[in-house]
Amino acid sequence: MIISDYSMPHFSGTDALNLVRSKHLDVPFIFVSGTIGEDTAVAAMKNGAQDYLMKGNLKRLVSAVQRELRESEQRKERERLQKHVQQLQKFEAIGRLSGGIAHDFNNLIGAILGWAELGYEQTAPGTKARERFNKIREQSHRAAKLTSQLLAFGRRQILQPHKINLNLFIREEMSFFGKVIGENIDVKIAEAPDLQVIHADPTQLQQVFMNLCLNARDAMPAGGQLRIETRNAAIEQDAEGPHVHATPGNYVLMTVTDTGLGMDAATAERIFEPFFTTKELGKGTGLGLATVYGIVKQHHGFIYVDTEPGKGSSFRVYFPAESGVHEPREVIDNSPALKGSETILLVEDDDGLRESVQEMLRSLGYRVMAASDGKKAVGGVP
Repeated sequence: MIISDYSMPHFSGTDALNLVRSKHLDVPFIFVSGTIGEDTAVAAMKNGAQDYLMKGNLKRLVSAVQRELRESEQRKERERLQKHVQQLQKFEAIGRLSGGIAHDFNNLIGAILGWAELGYEQTAPGTKARERFNKIREQSHRAAKLTSQLLAFGRRQILQPHKINLNLFIREEMSFFGKVIGENIDVKIAEAPDLQVIHADPTQLQQVFMNLCLNARDAMPAGGQLRIETRNAAIEQDAEGPHVHATPGNYVLMTVTDTGLGMDAATAERIFEPFFTTKELGKGTGLGLATVYGIVKQHHGFIYVDTEPGKGSSFRVYFPAESGVHEPREVIDNSPALKGSETILLVEDDDGLRESVQEMLRSLGYRVMAASDGKKAVGGVP
C-alpha cells in the first residue's frame, strides 16, 4: 500500500500516483492532505487513487487501510481465479483439437505399422528388405507413441482401470526405474500407511509417474533430492485457494518434489501445454507434462505445481479415492499370435487400417468378413 501526501516540494501526490499506475502496480493508493479540495479529490480517485483523508481527520486512517488491503486481496483472488478459468478453457480447446488430429494420425500409423509387420514376417531373415521393414516398424512405434501422448492430453485414451494402492505402485516402479534417476540424486519416499486405493489405468499411471520423475531429474543436472510422498486428502465443499474449482470429496495425493532449478511464473503457466518445452531443440517433445495433465484429468483428478526459480518444483497430483484393495498388474502375454481357421467379422471405418488388419488376420489363417460401418456389418457382408 502507498500512503502519500498530496502537496510535496518539487513532487506532487498526483505525480506519484501517475508513476505507480504507469508501472501497472496494482497497489492501493491513499492520499493524505491538509489542502486537497473536493474537486481535486474526485479527480485523484478517477486517476486511480482508492481513498483520500484530511489531516484533521486521521482517525479514519486505520479503517481505510484495513479496508483497502482487504479489497486488494479480493481483487487479486478474482484475477487468479479468472486466469485459472481461462487456462482451463484454453487447455480444453487445445485438447479437442489435438485429440481429433491424433485420432486420424493413429489410423494412418496403424495402417503403416500393419503393412510393415506383414512385410517383416514375409521376408527372409538377414535380408535388406527385412531390415528395412523393421526400420519402418520402429519409426511407426515412435510415431504411435507421440499420437498416444496427444490422445492422452485430449483425454481420448481408452482406459483399463484397476484398483491401485499408490504405495505399492511406486515401490514397484522405483525397483527398476530408480536406476534411470541417477546416482547423484537422493530419492526419498514418504508413504502414508493408511492410504486408500485409486481407480486408475496402470499403464497411464506409469506415464504420469515416469514423466514427473524424469522432469525432476532433468531439473537437477548437478544432483539434488527427489521426494515422493503419498497421503489421503479431503477437499471440502467451500474450498478456497487452488482447490476452488475442484470437485469436493476424498482424494489420494501424490507429491513429487525436486530441489532443482525451479521455474518462473510465466513458464509455470505454460508447462502443461502441448509442445511447450524449456529444453534445447531435439531434447524434448514438449508432450511429457501435457500427457500427465490429460491422463490426470481423464481420471477425474487434478494437478498443481508450486515452483520458484532456484528453489525447485513440487507437483501435487490428486486422484479420487476409492474403497477396496490393490489389484496386481496383469502380466503381458508375449507369446506368438495364435493361428486359426475361424471366421472374423472386422468393422473399421478407416480404409487403410481396415485393409492392413484384414490382411494380417488372413495371414494367420482366418477367414475375414470386413465392413466399413455398423449397418453393413449387421446387414451381412458378402
